[in-house]
Amino acid sequence: MVVQVVLVHGIRTSATMWRSQIEYLAERGNPVTPVDLPGHGSRMSEEFTLEGALATIDDAVRDASARGPVLLAGHSMGGLISIEYVGQEDTPPVAAFIAASCTAIPRGVGLATYRMLARGFDSLPDRGMWLTNRMLDRILPPETRDDFGAGGYALDAQDVALRSLSVLDLLAALRHIEVPLWFVNGQYDQLRVNERLFLELAPHAELVVVPRTTHHVTVMRPQVFNALLNLAITTLEQT
Repeated sequence: MVVQVVLVHGIRTSATMWRSQIEYLAERGNPVTPVDLPGHGSRMSEEFTLEGALATIDDAVRDASARGPVLLAGHSMGGLISIEYVGQEDTPPVAAFIAASCTAIPRGVGLATYRMLARGFDSLPDRGMWLTNRMLDRILPPETRDDFGAGGYALDAQDVALRSLSVLDLLAALRHIEVPLWFVNGQYDQLRVNERLFLELAPHAELVVVPRTTHHVTVMRPQVFNALLNLAITTLEQT
């Protein structure tokens, strides 16, 4: 059976951030489902809830699993929520998992600082988008720059989404993940803080660190991330 791929975006962005991966997977012959979480992209008018985000992932995974084994890949917030999802005691039908830019426990001082910075950006003229766009223009290659924000930026959902992450029990979830798992981080990613702990807790995990790359590893180094998708799919095809 053909491996099916489900992609879960990070905070503020949307399914459009995966366009490079969608194109690659189409060329490879693997069906792909890039979801929009509540409050993001095509669902911008909805309220973000953790329950709604988990249900969105579950619906996509179960629909895809009817057609073949599922590779789930999530970035940043999408990766954190996907860790919680894959690590449920009632194991969902995920055959392999890529968790990108999400090896940090979203609690305490770190989360409070992130929320404070996000609110600070939000208080700037144009809600800080001029500064965001200037940064993205500098770090993203032309082939992915427009894709990253093509679905709009979920500024209104940002704080409630960040606050919701504090209830995730990631350490317990990691212990329950029994499928092949790849943690993928950029060398300069600020969310590498618990990288080693995550690697120790997940029994079937490997770590890939992409040199000279920040938190935006999927769009900053799309060819590298596509190669990791190929590795995961090939692993499933050979089992």
